[in-house]
Amino acid sequence: GLLSREDFQRIPELAINPLGDRIINAFFPEGEDQVNFRGFMRTLAHFRPIEDNEKSKDQNGPEPLNSRSNKLHFAFRLYDLDKDDKISRDELLQVLRMMVGVNISDEQLGSIADRTIQEADQDGDSAISFAEFVKVLEKVDVEQKMSIRFLH
Repeated sequence: GLLSREDFQRIPELAINPLGDRIINAFFPEGEDQVNFRGFMRTLAHFRPIEDNEKSKDQNGPEPLNSRSNKLHFAFRLYDLDKDDKISRDELLQVLRMMVGVNISDEQLGSIADRTIQEADQDGDSAISFAEFVKVLEKVDVEQKMSIRFLH
């Protein structure tokens, strides 16, 4: 009735994904090494596509886990390792290293991280806040890119 981190690590697509460990960590509450069915489904719900009829639903109800905002929060947390609500240069560098491996030099990665922060950072704190993250991704179809069709 419970899934462990090892269960997730046996999934080939997660095992080869550069962000696999971070995605796996998203399924587990702080300090926990197992997740029950409810917790598993709650995390997966972020990836449910937004149907056209859902966009016009009651605006006063709770925001669904698969809303644009919640999808962006999920993605932001993959970068914000220390959970300080900011993506630092070091956190960005870690993700870049994971994604490109040894194909790009540390100097080039540092330059990419510096340029990314320079372009996104609006308040001059040399980090990317959630609001700045949202602004950078405002033209990206996050709803489509962060959707998985489970049954169809």
